[in-house]
Amino acid sequence: MNDLHNLNEPAAIPSIWADTREAGFTMASDSLTCSLLRSLAATKPSSQFLELGSGTGLSTAWLLDGMDANSKLTTIDNDESLLSILKNHLGADPRLEVACGDGDDFLKSLQGQRFDFIFSDTWSGKYRLLNEALDLLNPGGMYAGLFHSKYTFKCV
Repeated sequence: MNDLHNLNEPAAIPSIWADTREAGFTMASDSLTCSLLRSLAATKPSSQFLELGSGTGLSTAWLLDGMDANSKLTTIDNDESLLSILKNHLGADPRLEVACGDGDDFLKSLQGQRFDFIFSDTWSGKYRLLNEALDLLNPGGMYAGLFHSKYTFKCV
């Protein structure tokens, strides 16, 4: 399979990238990772999605692009200036709920809720609270996390 064949980016991506560069945000997911997210999202119709660490909304746009009309995405970041970029470009989408706050506290507040897909991007709690995040998954749910270090890069 040639991954480059699936890189037809969502319409909002060029303008989100422009604002992302202007804001100096450097922790955005790359296009191949986001393309994978879109493909995974498309396998979960009528589902509840959770994104932890949305940044400016680049990965958010790809997730939304893969979701059907009956799905819902809840996303959180702790930086309101980054979320303002996300809201400017994606805020009109009725499938999207945006929260600003501490990801650890937000995750703990979700206990008892269930999701079909969780994507952990820039949220630092993905290391400390992985089990708590996994507990939020429905049976058959998916967890995708980007784990960065100077030694490794993993998508699990």
